[in-house]
Amino acid sequence: MSHHIVEVKELRHTYPDGTAALNGVSFRIRHGEAVAVIGANGAGKSTLLLHLNGYLAPTSGEVRIGDFPLTRETLPEVRRTVGMVFQDPDDQLFMPTVFDDVAFGPLNLGLPPEEVESRVLDSLARVGAEHLTEKPPYRLSGGEKKRVAIATVLAMSPDILVMDEPTTGLDPFARRRLIGLLKEFRHTRIFTSHDLDMVLELCERVIVLREGVVVADGPAREIFRNEELLAACRLEKPLSMQGCPVCGNVTRQPEDIIRNRKGAVDE
Repeated sequence: MSHHIVEVKELRHTYPDGTAALNGVSFRIRHGEAVAVIGANGAGKSTLLLHLNGYLAPTSGEVRIGDFPLTRETLPEVRRTVGMVFQDPDDQLFMPTVFDDVAFGPLNLGLPPEEVESRVLDSLARVGAEHLTEKPPYRLSGGEKKRVAIATVLAMSPDILVMDEPTTGLDPFARRRLIGLLKEFRHTRIFTSHDLDMVLELCERVIVLREGVVVADGPAREIFRNEELLAACRLEKPLSMQGCPVCGNVTRQPEDIIRNRKGAVDE
């Protein structure tokens, strides 16, 4: 059995006020895939992610992690498998110090103190926040909170990493560091983001939501070249795929440059 597979079948969610956020969403994500869920505000992205480790229960439909459905009985195992980083880090940080927040999950796994400390320090170092160990979360900047929230999930060593708008509030250096971190993560990655250049760099596959419905699911570059689809979903091409406003040339991607260099050598 693989704990890395995520399958959503005909998922629907209606909020108590009658808002239908998801209207029959279905997809399957395999082990090791990096998949971005994109769409305009209100498309249902965050609602969808909150179903993937049981923070929201479906109105109807099913979520499966590995070979078993997400139910009340399987919820503890699912939450050990699926690490969730919320869009607002204040929803994730509640302990007196940063160390305590990052240690909370590993302690609840019953790990010995020395293993907990090792995980905390390693996770904070990976997001560049090791100097914040003894600070109270309410004294952190928005970007610092985001990095610590990511560390709380990394400390759990999840098989599936789910992140809602992970680059929001990060400065350029922290954004680049996070992208590097996500490239190193070899398990399944699922995230929402309006940072479409990050999506293009990290993901070969994109799922597009519009009004709670999947309207496209396929290769990222193919979808970003579909101007009619992007316009209908109130999206734009990543900046790296747009023409220069001065010369009209499209910024070349690193892989394009490498490919061109290789071709020149072969000739």
